[in-house]
Amino acid sequence: MSKVLLINGSPRQHGCTDTALRELAGALERNGVESEIFWLGNQPVQDCIACCGCQKAGKCVFDDGVNQVAARLDEFDGLVVGSPVYYGGPTGRLTSFLDRLFFSADKAKLAGKLAASVVSCRRGGSTGSFQRLNQFFLMTNMTVVGSQYWNQVHGSNPEDVAQDAEGLQTMRTLGENMAYLLAAQKAARDAGISLPTHETPLRTNFIS
Repeated sequence: MSKVLLINGSPRQHGCTDTALRELAGALERNGVESEIFWLGNQPVQDCIACCGCQKAGKCVFDDGVNQVAARLDEFDGLVVGSPVYYGGPTGRLTSFLDRLFFSADKAKLAGKLAASVVSCRRGGSTGSFQRLNQFFLMTNMTVVGSQYWNQVHGSNPEDVAQDAEGLQTMRTLGENMAYLLAAQKAARDAGISLPTHETPLRTNFIS
């Protein structure tokens, strides 16, 4: 059975972001896909300090949830990250977590997986946050899954989000699309179609 990891970057474990992620999880499970929610908690998350120690150690030098998730990447076929909107962007806690995860983790364990971001806001800032989170996936050979609208819900509390019929439907559609693509990936593997083999990445330096 396919499995998707849902990362909740909100400091409120059962707030608006969690409401959106659980709607998505329900759609996945109705379509035969297992899911797990990983809450980042409400304590500070260490920023990446660009020490590059992970390049030698094979994991981040700060041993916390980043290394826990990185060690389990083989368990998951998809990744969804969710965040409330803070001043037109996702939470610093989540972006610090993702900066370190995507820099330190084995890129081969991310490539080919399905990915999506989900944002929650009272009123505005959702699309900027949505775009920011998708940048992690778009440069890691992951496949970003879309829905009928940008993946956002609106409300000041979970009760408000429960009344956002369009937002919740967007979450369900995202789950259905992700489940379909996971099934398509399995069918491709069963038919002997493998993921692309990529060239060794190049880094152009414009300093002469």
